[in-house]
Amino acid sequence: MTETTRILIAGGGIGGLALASGLAQKGIPSLVLERSAKLGEIGAGIQLGPNAFHAFDYLGVGDTARSMAVYVDNLRLMDAMSGDQICQIPLDEGFRKRFKNPYAVVHRGDLHGVFLKACQDHPLVELRTSSEVVDYDQDGTTATAILADGSRVTGTALIGADGLWSKIRKKLAADGPPRVSGHTTYRSVIPTDQMPEELRWNAATLWAGPKCHIVHYPLSGWKVFNLVVTYHNDAPEPVAGLPVTHEEVRRGFEHIHPLPREIIERGKDWKLWVLCDRDPITNWVDGRVALLGDAAHPMMQYFAQGACMAMEDAVCLTAQLEALSGNVERALAAYQNRRLLRTARVQLQSRAIGDHIYHPDGAHAALRNAIMRAKSTEDWYDEIEWIYGGSGLSEAASIDPT
Repeated sequence: MTETTRILIAGGGIGGLALASGLAQKGIPSLVLERSAKLGEIGAGIQLGPNAFHAFDYLGVGDTARSMAVYVDNLRLMDAMSGDQICQIPLDEGFRKRFKNPYAVVHRGDLHGVFLKACQDHPLVELRTSSEVVDYDQDGTTATAILADGSRVTGTALIGADGLWSKIRKKLAADGPPRVSGHTTYRSVIPTDQMPEELRWNAATLWAGPKCHIVHYPLSGWKVFNLVVTYHNDAPEPVAGLPVTHEEVRRGFEHIHPLPREIIERGKDWKLWVLCDRDPITNWVDGRVALLGDAAHPMMQYFAQGACMAMEDAVCLTAQLEALSGNVERALAAYQNRRLLRTARVQLQSRAIGDHIYHPDGAHAALRNAIMRAKSTEDWYDEIEWIYGGSGLSEAASIDPT
């Protein structure tokens, strides 16, 4: 690995390690610069659409990722006020045939571990911790990461996979801080034997209510249920991973049906996040520097596509760098062009479904229920074709000739 061939990657989360793994599969060396003293992920569950499995295969971790996933039978939407089912989308053989891959859930730490092991096992990947990238320079032939301790690391390109508060984006896009949504999410994990028996569904379940919702699904070989509850309480500033009391969580859900409220009673060791995102931008690239994942397109959680979009980015960028290895700047520009509209759509529609599916009230909620109940399974598959059928891999396969 030399300064003239290696790709620098700022950030050792899922997106950064996915890129390093993908590059290694194509014979391209990389150096991952992670600010923390230890590589790891916080949080619990991640939902994985078929597009995630397409990415796993391209990035060389398909078998390992499949072995640890829990394959749910349905996406299930429930009315949190009445306790009734609104609709469900089957994830059976018909779904897999349509989208060429399954739908599953996995623990975030386990998924990160898949990519971490792939990187640790490959000689073309170097991992360096306690190395926060705070700035960059470039000279037309190389890019240099400037670290918090003042040291400098040089490569042929620098990819900012450094998340929502990306220091690389701060310089590249200069678009200010993230947008605070006012939506507060509380996370817990419930041992399966403590989950209400009548709700131990093999489904990714959403209970939608006025300004609030509850999501739950089984994890870790059915040992636990992941529980994520969100309350639109106009929280004014970002918060991440703050421990909170059970009483605080209860307050946002006192108005809903007793059945979903019972799930909250089973939670413990709650932690709070105030959700943030950004408006889509058209400038992810500055010469030999580019953004990836949340640094490029942070989004609300409502499509469950944040990690999936980061992995798609890794696939697309790997393909461009392999095909255009003689012209790094052109490869980064081609990557941006192929990813911009797809990720912008997920960003904007994630906000929209938060308003129109997850959190409506009154007549708005009644209209949601009527529209969604009227759809057949094939209608649903047609509705989600754009996100699960078009994974970003097809865009990566054709190279912009300009």
